Amino acid sequence: QVQLVESGGGLVQPGGSLRLSCAASGSIFSVNRMGWYRQAPGKQRELVATRTAGGNTNYGDFVKGRFTILTGKNTVSLQMNSLKPEDTAVYYCNALGYDSSQVLYDTWGQGTQVTVSS
Repeated sequence: QVQLVESGGGLVQPGGSLRLSCAASGSIFSVNRMGWYRQAPGKQRELVATRTAGGNTNYGDFVKGRFTILTGKNTVSLQMNSLKPEDTAVYYCNALGYDSSQVLYDTWGQGTQVTVSS
């Protein structure tokens, strides 16, 4: 099994910054893509940012240059700047790849709350 552990959420004022981090562990053979999604109350989960092992990145339209996704060895972080109240949501880490048995995994973290409020 592959597990994801997230950290870095919290309360921040509008215009502030936060950095989310996520680490994958377990029976990992490869990590093909890691990223972040978010879900606000009453809304569907949406893409924030993903990055493939080859370095291709994909951002949600609302990001508009405010967030940056970075990946390392089985880790992903999300630097969020110029935060707005509408960025308030639970942020979920996601990893896609193959485990040591060559079985595809698509794993989610437990979620971390980000609240942007004065």
